[in-house]
Amino acid sequence: MNWWQKLKKNSLARFGALLLLVFYLSAIAAEFVAPYDAYDSQLDGSLLPPTQIYWFNDRGQFDPHVYPTTQGPTDMQTGARELIVDKQKPSPLRLLVRGPTYQLFSISLPVPTWEKVAPTKTKPPKPVKTSQSKNSAPTATPGVGTSQDGYQLKWVGVPIFKGFTCNLHLFGTLGETKFNLLGTDEQARDEFSRLVYGSRISLSVGLLGIAITYPIGMLVGGISGYFGGWFDAILMRLVEVLMTIPSIYLLVALAAVLPLGLSSAERFLLIVLITSLISWAGLARVIRGQVLSIKEREFVQAARSMGAKPLYIIIRHVLPQTASYIIISATLSIPSFIIAESILSLIGLGIQQPDPSWGNMLSLATNASILVLQPWLIWPPALLIILTLLAFNLLGDGLRDALDPRSLQQ
Repeated sequence: MNWWQKLKKNSLARFGALLLLVFYLSAIAAEFVAPYDAYDSQLDGSLLPPTQIYWFNDRGQFDPHVYPTTQGPTDMQTGARELIVDKQKPSPLRLLVRGPTYQLFSISLPVPTWEKVAPTKTKPPKPVKTSQSKNSAPTATPGVGTSQDGYQLKWVGVPIFKGFTCNLHLFGTLGETKFNLLGTDEQARDEFSRLVYGSRISLSVGLLGIAITYPIGMLVGGISGYFGGWFDAILMRLVEVLMTIPSIYLLVALAAVLPLGLSSAERFLLIVLITSLISWAGLARVIRGQVLSIKEREFVQAARSMGAKPLYIIIRHVLPQTASYIIISATLSIPSFIIAESILSLIGLGIQQPDPSWGNMLSLATNASILVLQPWLIWPPALLIILTLLAFNLLGDGLRDALDPRSLQQ
């Protein structure tokens, strides 16, 4: 029985893989899945609860519809807000409805660029003597991102693929009435739409982190185990130093000293880079232990006797033998990156409003009144984070059982 057949027989692993497939497809096609834009506010729609669906009309026929709902006056004693429902204007609820036009599957790459800073009315600082000419390229001031010539470093999205123009949405109403599946936030923005758009950040941070961490860990561990000796000793001491650094505390400390005014794209890249550069040490140590035994096998000795270069032997013959462990470890490590982004955004050091992510949407949990009066703002992002972590762990456990060499021989 091969590993694929064994994996398909694992019902928990199939459930985790299916759940992750739904989440990632929803993130890729967020414009289609979300009924509204994640940044648009509704008129008189602040902190609305999930819109009630009426499944049958007055004649008893199956006809899902909703009514326009707005917030009324607030009770000064309890803080509860009265809902005003206009039952004179029913709006049918349907699948695949026409809505605002969007670009489906559009891809943009963040590229650093220098942007001219508009002059302010404040008194300019004293000129700094420099050897640069007026026509020279701007030089960034450390920690600020602004040059002495009035330029500021910014990340600009450069479109790689424009996508397809479309105005079809997964669900919505046939009318002007808004259907808020999970209610609205304090800025009257649709909560479900923000969850779908926020999944792009929360789900991609793990994949990007793995893409940076694992090549570094595999290469360092492979080189250290293959060459051994003093080279191995130096690299392993460096690995041990990095492993002693508490990752969450380091993330909090570094995020707290970041300069103000960073965009969400810049913060996202910094979170991924910081998390990745302190996460490869444990992988390198494990790969090094595996390489120590693999390098003594016959096929490696044969490649060495034929004159193959060490780096070629490591990449072509040694590291592929660790593929099963790499796949399992990568699947089980992705949740740690998602947790890191969620924690930083939760405490206000990650992705900033108005850009959505599951972490900064969960930051409302620090407000006791929100927990009591508007719980629909808390449980959806918390539930999605829990389900994502559970799905990755179930899939990782299934891959571990399926790729076990002892089970493949049976």
